[in-house]
Amino acid sequence: MTLALGMPGGTEWILILIAFCLTLVLPILAITDIVKGEFRNSNDKLIWILVVLFMPIVGSMIYFWVGKGQKIGA
Repeated sequence: MTLALGMPGGTEWILILIAFCLTLVLPILAITDIVKGEFRNSNDKLIWILVVLFMPIVGSMIYFWVGKGQKIGA
């Protein structure tokens, strides 16, 4: 059995793009939204930043699902 190493095909590029978005773009968007927003509790901003920094993918998803509702005017 031989293993052919070469350039990724179409499906591989899609998976690479999804992985890139999840690991870099999503946390950057979440931190940007956290820093620009005002929260009801003054400690919420710091807590959400720490959550996104220590768990970038899961923390960002949780922030967009739960944390945006904690902002003033959300």
